[in-house]
Amino acid sequence: MAYAFSLGDVAFLRSAEGRNALAGCAELDPTRIADVEAARRIVGERAAAVLETVALRRKARAKLDADDWLFTGDALQQASASAVARHRAARLEGLDVHDVTCSIGADLAELARVARRVVGSDLDEVRLAMARHNCPGVPLVRADALRPVSRGTVVVADPARRDARGRRWRPEDFAPPLGELAEVYAGRELAVKVSPGLDRAALPWADEVELVSLDGQVREACLWTGDLATAARRATVLRSDGPQWTVTSDEPDDVGAGEPGEWIIDPDGAVVRAGLVKHYGARHGLWQLDERIAYLTGDEPPPGVRAFRIVEHGPYQEKSLRALLKRHEIGRLEILVRGLDLDPDALRKRLKLGGPREATVVLTRIGRSPVNFLCQASRIPA
Repeated sequence: MAYAFSLGDVAFLRSAEGRNALAGCAELDPTRIADVEAARRIVGERAAAVLETVALRRKARAKLDADDWLFTGDALQQASASAVARHRAARLEGLDVHDVTCSIGADLAELARVARRVVGSDLDEVRLAMARHNCPGVPLVRADALRPVSRGTVVVADPARRDARGRRWRPEDFAPPLGELAEVYAGRELAVKVSPGLDRAALPWADEVELVSLDGQVREACLWTGDLATAARRATVLRSDGPQWTVTSDEPDDVGAGEPGEWIIDPDGAVVRAGLVKHYGARHGLWQLDERIAYLTGDEPPPGVRAFRIVEHGPYQEKSLRALLKRHEIGRLEILVRGLDLDPDALRKRLKLGGPREATVVLTRIGRSPVNFLCQASRIPA
């Protein structure tokens, strides 16, 4: 069970004594009994709060630009990665913004860099105290998101999607519920972070749904209203080591299905979830293998993607695939599947691979027929 921080814990961690304690325990491992005992000798009764903070800071490094921040476990889990929060804040540059569920300040910190004015609020006193540490100089107030305390601002919200029983999936079960949030702020521009898999049909008030991925993993969706919305659907692809790009439903989608080209392209998950595979294909001169399957094909892959050059393809049967892989001396195999009910890990074990070479096999269907493509993967320069 996650440690429950108190206001006293936060006050201690922000003090000079607390900062010294954190520095003294920074290399300790909270899972080792000897290190826990060492922390108790150094810190005394606040040892648990210090060790939890040490552990959360380590975990946060892969997600946030926040080395000296304070967190709760739940708040860190729900916080947007800094790159994603930075992208969302960029769409609000120069505006007056109120983050009505600011929590420990992951979005607030990025908004403060670009917004004309920004204010944060939350009901949780402990998280607000942490936000004061994490976002110095940003005005903060304790307030219920469903009881407006600002006027004339864009409203940013990140409703809680977990409780003691686990993840909540229905918009009405979020805290605050999405429908009530939209009703309370009717007439004001909204930017609301939600789960990527949320059903668009349940969100008639959202003018734009944006799916965002980071380094190949779909991280979240954001609902935009009013003048903030610039397309009905948008996919944004962010990378830590390269350029970002976006594709929208306003772009052409006049691609059909045809014979395989030289390459297969598996579009980023944000593109697939946003229903923009055809739009992405049209932008890059690609077409589909099958109109109901998200794989694209063409003779020249887009820049900056991992694409799969087709070596050989034909009807899929496990026996014939095993023979194909043996003939090509494939010992290490990546298996990609769309449109077929197959478990890649179970199939890999049954194939009994052996050989010095590696490859990717793409398993899908064209019409009703299962097919396999033996490919070599390549990272295309940006």
